[in-house]
Amino acid sequence: MVNEDLSPYQKLGGETALRTLVDRFYELMDTLPEARAIRAMHPQDLSGSRDKLFKFLSGWLGGPPLYMEEFGHPRLRARHLPFAVDEAARDAWMLCMTQALEDMDIEDPLLKQHLLHSLFKTADFMRNQ
Repeated sequence: MVNEDLSPYQKLGGETALRTLVDRFYELMDTLPEARAIRAMHPQDLSGSRDKLFKFLSGWLGGPPLYMEEFGHPRLRARHLPFAVDEAARDAWMLCMTQALEDMDIEDPLLKQHLLHSLFKTADFMRNQ
Protein backbone atom coordinates (compact mmCIF):
# COMPACT_ATOMS: atom_id res chain seq x y z
CA MET A 1 0.00 0.00 0.00
CA VAL A 2 1.28 3.45 -0.92
CA ASN A 3 1.31 6.06 1.84
CA GLU A 4 -0.70 9.00 0.50
CA ASP A 5 1.07 11.36 2.93
CA LEU A 6 4.36 10.95 1.09
CA SER A 7 5.41 13.50 -1.50
CA PRO A 8 6.12 12.38 -5.08
CA TYR A 9 9.81 12.95 -4.22
CA GLN A 10 9.56 10.43 -1.39
CA LYS A 11 7.42 8.00 -3.38
CA LEU A 12 9.97 8.07 -6.20
CA GLY A 13 12.75 7.16 -3.78
CA GLY A 14 14.22 10.48 -2.70
CA GLU A 15 17.59 11.90 -3.68
CA THR A 16 19.14 8.66 -4.94
CA ALA A 17 16.22 7.82 -7.22
CA LEU A 18 15.99 11.38 -8.50
CA ARG A 19 19.71 11.43 -9.36
CA THR A 20 19.24 8.14 -11.20
CA LEU A 21 16.31 9.61 -13.15
CA VAL A 22 18.20 12.78 -14.11
CA ASP A 23 21.36 10.87 -15.07
CA ARG A 24 19.36 8.48 -17.25
CA PHE A 25 17.44 11.39 -18.81
CA TYR A 26 20.66 13.10 -19.92
CA GLU A 27 22.20 9.81 -21.03
CA LEU A 28 19.20 9.32 -23.31
CA MET A 29 19.34 12.92 -24.53
CA ASP A 30 22.99 12.39 -25.36
CA THR A 31 22.37 9.18 -27.33
CA LEU A 32 18.88 9.12 -28.88
CA PRO A 33 18.81 10.40 -32.46
CA GLU A 34 15.32 11.80 -31.79
CA ALA A 35 16.82 14.08 -29.11
CA ARG A 36 19.54 15.57 -31.31
CA ALA A 37 17.84 18.98 -31.57
CA ILE A 38 17.31 19.41 -27.84
CA ARG A 39 20.80 18.10 -27.10
CA ALA A 40 22.15 20.88 -29.32
CA MET A 41 20.44 23.43 -27.04
CA HIS A 42 22.65 22.31 -24.15
CA PRO A 43 26.35 22.89 -23.47
CA GLN A 44 28.83 20.17 -24.41
CA ASP A 45 29.40 19.44 -20.70
CA LEU A 46 26.04 18.44 -19.26
CA SER A 47 27.12 18.51 -15.61
CA GLY A 48 25.59 21.96 -14.96
CA SER A 49 22.36 20.97 -16.72
CA ARG A 50 22.18 17.75 -14.69
CA ASP A 51 22.70 19.66 -11.48
CA LYS A 52 20.04 22.27 -12.27
CA LEU A 53 17.45 19.72 -13.39
CA PHE A 54 18.09 17.62 -10.28
CA LYS A 55 17.72 20.66 -8.02
CA PHE A 56 14.61 21.87 -9.82
CA LEU A 57 12.91 18.46 -9.77
CA SER A 58 13.78 18.00 -6.10
CA GLY A 59 11.64 20.97 -5.09
CA TRP A 60 9.05 20.45 -7.84
CA LEU A 61 8.41 16.93 -6.55
CA GLY A 62 8.04 18.05 -2.94
CA GLY A 63 11.58 17.38 -1.77
CA PRO A 64 14.18 19.91 -0.64
CA PRO A 65 13.81 23.20 -2.57
CA LEU A 66 17.44 23.11 -3.73
CA TYR A 67 16.94 25.15 -6.90
CA MET A 68 15.06 27.93 -5.12
CA GLU A 69 17.71 28.08 -2.39
CA GLU A 70 20.51 28.49 -4.90
CA PHE A 71 18.98 30.31 -7.86
CA GLY A 72 15.69 31.77 -6.66
CA HIS A 73 12.37 31.27 -8.45
CA PRO A 74 12.81 28.94 -11.44
CA ARG A 75 11.06 31.28 -13.92
CA LEU A 76 11.03 28.34 -16.32
CA ARG A 77 9.50 30.06 -19.35
CA ALA A 78 11.82 33.04 -19.07
CA ARG A 79 14.87 30.79 -18.74
CA HIS A 80 13.85 28.86 -21.85
CA LEU A 81 13.03 31.86 -24.05
CA PRO A 82 16.50 31.97 -25.67
CA PHE A 83 15.81 28.49 -27.10
CA ALA A 84 13.42 27.52 -29.87
CA VAL A 85 11.09 25.23 -27.94
CA ASP A 86 8.44 23.92 -30.29
CA GLU A 87 6.26 20.81 -30.19
CA ALA A 88 9.10 18.69 -31.58
CA ALA A 89 11.46 19.89 -28.83
CA ARG A 90 8.80 19.24 -26.20
CA ASP A 91 8.20 15.76 -27.58
CA ALA A 92 11.92 14.97 -27.69
CA TRP A 93 12.30 16.11 -24.08
CA MET A 94 9.33 13.97 -23.08
CA LEU A 95 10.68 10.98 -25.00
CA CYS A 96 13.86 11.11 -22.91
CA MET A 97 11.99 11.68 -19.64
CA THR A 98 9.40 8.99 -20.35
CA GLN A 99 12.10 6.44 -21.17
CA ALA A 100 14.10 7.44 -18.08
CA LEU A 101 11.01 6.90 -15.91
CA GLU A 102 10.28 3.59 -17.64
CA ASP A 103 13.84 2.45 -16.98
CA MET A 104 13.37 3.10 -13.25
CA ASP A 105 10.71 0.39 -12.87
CA ILE A 106 8.43 2.52 -10.72
CA GLU A 107 6.16 0.12 -8.85
CA ASP A 108 3.26 2.54 -8.39
CA PRO A 109 1.55 2.97 -11.78
CA LEU A 110 -0.44 5.96 -10.48
CA LEU A 111 2.77 7.73 -9.47
CA LYS A 112 4.28 7.16 -12.90
CA GLN A 113 1.08 8.32 -14.62
CA HIS A 114 0.94 11.43 -12.39
CA LEU A 115 4.61 12.25 -13.07
CA LEU A 116 4.26 11.84 -16.83
CA HIS A 117 1.12 13.98 -16.93
CA SER A 118 2.66 16.73 -14.80
CA LEU A 119 5.96 16.66 -16.68
CA PHE A 120 4.12 16.91 -20.00
CA LYS A 121 2.15 19.92 -18.79
CA THR A 122 5.37 21.59 -17.68
CA ALA A 123 7.20 20.72 -20.92
CA ASP A 124 4.26 21.98 -22.97
CA PHE A 125 4.31 25.25 -20.99
CA MET A 126 7.92 25.77 -22.13
CA ARG A 127 6.86 25.98 -25.80
CA ASN A 128 7.56 29.39 -27.29
CA GLN A 129 7.03 28.51 -30.94
